[in-house]
Amino acid sequence: MTSTVPNAVEHADEQQPPITMFGPDFPYAYDDFLAHPAGLGQIPATEHGTEVAVIGGGLSGIVAAYELMKMGLKPVVYEADRIGGRLRTVGFEGCDDSLTAEMGAMRFPPSSTALQHYIDMVGLETRPFPNPLAEATPSTVVDLKGESHYAETIADLPQVYRDVAEAWNKCLEEGADFSDMNRAMRERDVPRIREIWAKLVEKLDNQTFYGFLCDSEAFKSFRHREIFGQVGFGTGGWDTDFPNSILEILRVVYTEADDHHRGIVGGSQQLPLRLWEREPEKIVHWPYGTSLKTLHRDGEPRPAVTRLHRTAGNRITVTDANGDIRTYQAAIFTAQSWMLLSKIACDDSLFPIDHWTAIERTHYMESSKLFVPVDRPFWLDKDEETGRDVMSMTLTDRMTRGTYLLDDGPDKPAVICLSYTWCDDSLKWLPLSASERMEVMLKSLGEIYPKVDIRKHVIGNPVTVSWENEPYFMGAFKANLPGHYRYQRRLFTHFMQDRLAEDKRGIFLAGDDISWTAGWAEGAIQTALNAVWGVMHHFGGETDPTNPGPGDVYDEIAPVELPED
Repeated sequence: MTSTVPNAVEHADEQQPPITMFGPDFPYAYDDFLAHPAGLGQIPATEHGTEVAVIGGGLSGIVAAYELMKMGLKPVVYEADRIGGRLRTVGFEGCDDSLTAEMGAMRFPPSSTALQHYIDMVGLETRPFPNPLAEATPSTVVDLKGESHYAETIADLPQVYRDVAEAWNKCLEEGADFSDMNRAMRERDVPRIREIWAKLVEKLDNQTFYGFLCDSEAFKSFRHREIFGQVGFGTGGWDTDFPNSILEILRVVYTEADDHHRGIVGGSQQLPLRLWEREPEKIVHWPYGTSLKTLHRDGEPRPAVTRLHRTAGNRITVTDANGDIRTYQAAIFTAQSWMLLSKIACDDSLFPIDHWTAIERTHYMESSKLFVPVDRPFWLDKDEETGRDVMSMTLTDRMTRGTYLLDDGPDKPAVICLSYTWCDDSLKWLPLSASERMEVMLKSLGEIYPKVDIRKHVIGNPVTVSWENEPYFMGAFKANLPGHYRYQRRLFTHFMQDRLAEDKRGIFLAGDDISWTAGWAEGAIQTALNAVWGVMHHFGGETDPTNPGPGDVYDEIAPVELPED
């Protein structure tokens, strides 16, 4: 395995069916839906050209708008900042354009099959991402309590790390039926997935990640729990997730979202930008050559939404930052939910009160990154005394926590993600400027690599982000706390509006924090496709019988419903 702490099952049989991020809460095959030649559905010709507001130009909003356009509707996209949302790729001032930093999403698992559909559609390339001990990572250094260990595989680490790996395997197997669920998901055995998951949701909804570990005999050692929290599995340390619901973590490991990551060559923001400009080969109503860009005046989205309210005929009326007021028969809201509580003036009548409660209870994770451009991938130089790489991908309990080394060849300029942190670790950086952050990081890394002068290789100013301080985000992504399952279910199932009172229909929630797999672009796409089905149904449309949409099969695979009393 490539992870610092492996997943629970070693997959010796490479012929096994691939796993996808289509479950376990809603085991619907979005990849099959997208790939079907019949398309996603159609609306009555009388509705062709009708405007639909799409609020938020992140990946979810752009995917929803693109698919609505293909059906013959006219999406009107509102975006407060820039197209891409948390797919944000930036350059370095004064440096070559090829040097980029991924301020948001930067690594994507192969199980993100709906995401891969769009990556392939727009002609983007991916390559392995250098996670801890991944095959694409030349070496990894684990530095805890002032002691560093150099490794190219997990076998190079001290025995205690392998003990922690084994403890995690046992914990998952004994407490979460890992092998059984993994097998069911690979075989897309929906009845079995639902049977296993229903029991676990009822059993574990009130349990934290840390409590789940503590309840396992395999993790009775505090030292093992501490190492696991600081080093983790797949992407690095997970102690910042310890207060979150264990159900959130199980969704990640069941779908292998933490493993075999790939990055998008040239930056992830290219995906929504290319979809914005893409001219579909198959399109209804609109002439060939139509794109989202051409449907918008000056080729740009409309500005930030400042007010949402209902008007006569159960319409959705949108006011933007320019003071322009437009009314729509339907709207999709894809921005972070908290925007509805703070930045946008909203009528209470937009959503049922239980949905407002769920929006208010949404819990977001903080996250910070800092990148610097360097003259070359000097970390591949060899130490004359040891023969090892002079610097490695680094996991540590020091302030930097995770340091990633990103290059495009031995003779080209490269980029270092000096620090990638979460929650409390992220908040520690919040008062500091980019330059101040870099100074602290270089000091910490200098203690791990005393022979390496990182500063002499830096060729430009650092770039940084703290997502909790971004005015249109207020956090990196949703992460449910114990007891939040019911809230998430309300948000995810909101697209099934026949179940709502008539005066609560017409506006659809989508986006990363509406999904069951928050923090992954796949969830943003899945909820966009749910909303597209919802809008299609709202306008009296339908899917092809050979390609039922998520709403058509909802009653067969609806998420577990826990009692409210």
